[in-house]
Amino acid sequence: MPTVKKGDTVTVEYEGRFESGEIFDSTSHGDHSHPLTFTAGNSEVVRGFDQAVLGMKVGEEKEIKIKPEDAYGSHNPKLIQKLPKTKLPAGQEPKPGLILMLRSQQGHQIPAKITGVDDKDITIDLNHPLAGKTLVFKIKVTEVKSSK
Repeated sequence: MPTVKKGDTVTVEYEGRFESGEIFDSTSHGDHSHPLTFTAGNSEVVRGFDQAVLGMKVGEEKEIKIKPEDAYGSHNPKLIQKLPKTKLPAGQEPKPGLILMLRSQQGHQIPAKITGVDDKDITIDLNHPLAGKTLVFKIKVTEVKSSK
């Protein structure tokens, strides 16, 4: 039975949760109710997840804990910014918790969460929603296609 090595196409089922036990993602229910397929060692998933599958065999299961630096990074206070309300599209009422889609200079879409609103400005957080969090995953390898 092949073991996962860098460059292999791997299919896994997983459940991702916070240390509190709250599930934030799963391949068995929710938006991603199908297995995840990616190329091992190709930075298509967070580093800790990528490293965890290396050496696993089809049918093997494990639980891993991924620290923020091997997942979505630490929460960066420099990514919290104020914008004048006048920069928002007309008719859009900003509220804390809403997600705005901003465009980078390179044309990429960047999600920004509104964290505060006052008379003139809105405060946005450009950190990934999972930044600063330790993540726990249960992983089961269901298929390995060798790169050779």
